Amino acid sequence: MSGKDSRAAGYSHLGSLAQGGLPRRTFLRGAGVALALPWLEAMLPRSAAAATHAAASGKPPVRMAFLFTPNGVIPSVWEPKEIGANYTLPPTLEPLAPHKAELLVLSGLSQHRAYALGDGPGDHARSAATFLTGAHPYKTAGANIRVGVSVDQIAAEKIGRHTPLPSLELGIDHGATAGNCDSGYSCAYSSCISWKTATTPMAKEVNPRLVFERMFGSGNVGPQERERRNFLRKSILDLVREDSDRLNKKLGLADRRKMDEYTSGVRELETRIELASQAATRRPADANVPVGIPEDFAQHVGLMFELLALAFQTDITRVATFMFGNEGSNRGYSMVGAKDGHHALSHHRNSQEMIAQLKRIDRYLVGHYAAFLTRLRSIREGEGTLLDNCMVLYGSGIKDGNAHTHDDLPILLAGRAGGSLRPGRHLKFAKETPLNNLFLSMLERMGADTPQVGDSTGTLKGLEG
Repeated sequence: MSGKDSRAAGYSHLGSLAQGGLPRRTFLRGAGVALALPWLEAMLPRSAAAATHAAASGKPPVRMAFLFTPNGVIPSVWEPKEIGANYTLPPTLEPLAPHKAELLVLSGLSQHRAYALGDGPGDHARSAATFLTGAHPYKTAGANIRVGVSVDQIAAEKIGRHTPLPSLELGIDHGATAGNCDSGYSCAYSSCISWKTATTPMAKEVNPRLVFERMFGSGNVGPQERERRNFLRKSILDLVREDSDRLNKKLGLADRRKMDEYTSGVRELETRIELASQAATRRPADANVPVGIPEDFAQHVGLMFELLALAFQTDITRVATFMFGNEGSNRGYSMVGAKDGHHALSHHRNSQEMIAQLKRIDRYLVGHYAAFLTRLRSIREGEGTLLDNCMVLYGSGIKDGNAHTHDDLPILLAGRAGGSLRPGRHLKFAKETPLNNLFLSMLERMGADTPQVGDSTGTLKGLEG
């Protein structure tokens, strides 16, 4: 990231601490990199007058992430039978038991414009394209793609100026932006859930090392310099050590402990990324997998979620999307005894053997969601945790992959949005309630109000209690 970009992102310097409070947008800098800081007590106002303004200036920001899972779910083991707080987690959601008090299970929400509406087959492509846009995609396999602006990009446009990265788009599978991937629909529709404009999909990054470099500003160095750093095994922490040492001398005991936990986490993440990259170089020469992307699915997901948690913790971004797979993905999940491809299994035609495999896949992916929530909850922030200041949505644009239905979608929302959500409940809304009403409500809590998302009819009532 250039000096100009750094200034545009609102970088501050350490000397400000002596003036009565560390600015929130403080970075440790050195050798062409910039390491953002987590939320520290030193960032709270110090004077009595400033303390009265703390509710506005000293409160952690709200973040939101949208996690997309392809091919729908098995509905019979997804939706709780009871409404309200005293509900029992069904089998697929059991991995979320430690987070039940921080979870909203939302039933009845729909994306009507994912249906054919006269365009014939192509439900998988439509479900991904419509998921966050609420718009019906124009059926084409050519360059004239068109759908709508997604909710994450609406937020990025309105609040992205407050962070170095307006948004972060992550995923596991590479995705083409051209060609026919589903019954005459462009591959862009199946592989992208984030759309900057109606005709501009936001390509997701699947390489953990490139995500790390994008977050911390080392992506602007040339290939020779990057190779030199890798050869010397220099951590980003080594490159900013001088600034880090100077800061630590000015912090209180609690903040020094938090900084120690934070830097230990950064170093561990760097090590994991490096080991994953080394493993990639040992693959056979004919293996068509880019270097740096873990071959193991769980390791890959874990790295990406660790990066996302770090991006939220350091306020690199407040808006993110993540795709467990492109819509229609036929990945196998042999680790849970699902020997057949995911998409093929989703067309189970009531085969009990295939349904059993799908149940294991659904539960396994929910388990990764639960692990991400655990990580967010482990990070202290302000008077609570990072999860308390987040909204983390998990869901699919298809409910039943066998029937290709787009109503009563499987939607989960975790976190408290800074206290404006009351989780710990199963809420059931009227049939065909637009999912986009939930998005309006989330944008409102982000300070990114907008009058319309897709076919929204108003904000979703009852989320706050």
